[in-house]
Amino acid sequence: MLEMRPDCERCGTDLPADAPGAFICSFECTFCAECTDALDDRCPNCGGELMDRPTRAASLLGKFPASAERKYRG
Repeated sequence: MLEMRPDCERCGTDLPADAPGAFICSFECTFCAECTDALDDRCPNCGGELMDRPTRAASLLGKFPASAERKYRG
């Protein structure tokens, strides 16, 4: 199951699990759309392709919550 990380690792923008606009690589490094564009769709951590992260239905977030661990180190 995806962690659904709560923020962009590059700029710290909030990325809710039930909203579109997040992009991930195969290691789940997570970035917002603006940073993904700036990175030319490549993860700066592993070099992998950044793809749209699927959303998690709000009705399932109670049973399967998103991660609360923020990765932005600003």
